[in-house]
Amino acid sequence: MLDYNLLLAIFSGVAILLVLILRFKIQAFIALLIASVSVGIIAGMPPKEILTTMQNGMGGTLGFVALVVGLGAIFGSILEQSGGAEALANYLLAKFGEKRASWALMLTGFLVAIPVFFDVAFIILIPLIYSLQRKTKKSLLLYAIPLLAGLAITHSFIPPTPGPVAVADILKADLGWVILLGFIVGIPTAVICGPLFANYISKKIHIEAPVLENDSNEVKNYPAVQLILSIIGIPIVLIVANTVLNSPLIGNEVVSKSIKEWVGLIGNPFIALIIANLIAWYVLGIRRGLTKEELLKIATKSMAPAGLIILLTGAGGVFKQMLINTGSGEMLANYFASSGIGILFFAFFIAVLVRILQGSATVAMITAAGVTAPLLVDTTISEGSKALLVIAIASGASVMSHVNDSGFWLVGKYLGLTEKQTFKSWTVMTTILALSSFLIVAILSIFI
Repeated sequence: MLDYNLLLAIFSGVAILLVLILRFKIQAFIALLIASVSVGIIAGMPPKEILTTMQNGMGGTLGFVALVVGLGAIFGSILEQSGGAEALANYLLAKFGEKRASWALMLTGFLVAIPVFFDVAFIILIPLIYSLQRKTKKSLLLYAIPLLAGLAITHSFIPPTPGPVAVADILKADLGWVILLGFIVGIPTAVICGPLFANYISKKIHIEAPVLENDSNEVKNYPAVQLILSIIGIPIVLIVANTVLNSPLIGNEVVSKSIKEWVGLIGNPFIALIIANLIAWYVLGIRRGLTKEELLKIATKSMAPAGLIILLTGAGGVFKQMLINTGSGEMLANYFASSGIGILFFAFFIAVLVRILQGSATVAMITAAGVTAPLLVDTTISEGSKALLVIAIASGASVMSHVNDSGFWLVGKYLGLTEKQTFKSWTVMTTILALSSFLIVAILSIFI
């Protein structure tokens, strides 16, 4: 049975959040906190309980997210400064050949965005796209779209990138499962919205590489590709190994309890990323001639974008906790259970709605996770199903990038596209990405 006062509190909270961001241009962190307080007041929560809920929601969320996002940002920044992304791209292009360059670029984007933020990775790799276009004289979109698809998918689906880490924590999903299913969903999605869509759209829109003063063909002393792949793979392998060994599938008679406990330690995302950071610090920093002072500056600079994501995620945790403590989440869960509306579709829809209205994929993911998390309270849902829920939210938050998203202007500017061309290429690509990945998630949910 629906409690209309609680229903009003939920919808008012989301509406206030969107109005503050869209109409008054309030920073999303503050807007999420104001929306959370509004939910508590409208639901009739006592003032002291509102404050306690805010503290618990913020503290409970940041204990995990702050560490993982901070460590991931430093790790990615060291890889970026070493030239690892460019080395990997050049290697894959040489192996795949010019005819299959779009596939190589898709794979490059998919791997590079695991440690490096989307916009940074795109800016680093864009000169390679320009160079390819000038050699082949084909449309720039034939190479740019696959790269963007790979970057966008990994950035949204696969930890330790901040978005899926934040959503996984709010939903209390296991990161190992999120990584495994992120790859399973992400690879076919990347093929569909990457090389396949690029082959189509590049025949409709011909774009040549813009001439930029800083577009040089300077040869750098790149690190070995095998080394880059190994360093990127270290935290992923450790986290997944921990998930697999400590799952019910592996009994103590197969692997001893002591080994499981030690793997649980080094496979914890905190420790796995600390190990990866130390290796990257020494191998890509000290051994390649960077001073300790330079490495300290690189690490410190990387914390600026990470700080905003950490605060946003904490505010999302407050919003989630407010919905739980007011009883709004339990009411919605009972309603969906009785009406037959699946939580998976609900989570995807909320993410789509917020993404289209206010633009930021991160805000859309955190808001959708905050609204969805209370529906999981007192339910028996498997870790695999929770991971699929994380990816469903990430899918919805990726949809239809348009004029209110900074990514829309970043892509259009660097590719030399008009607004109309950006809509036809980038916006359509992100929509295909969202719909195809959610379809794969829905199919997997039948079996998991």
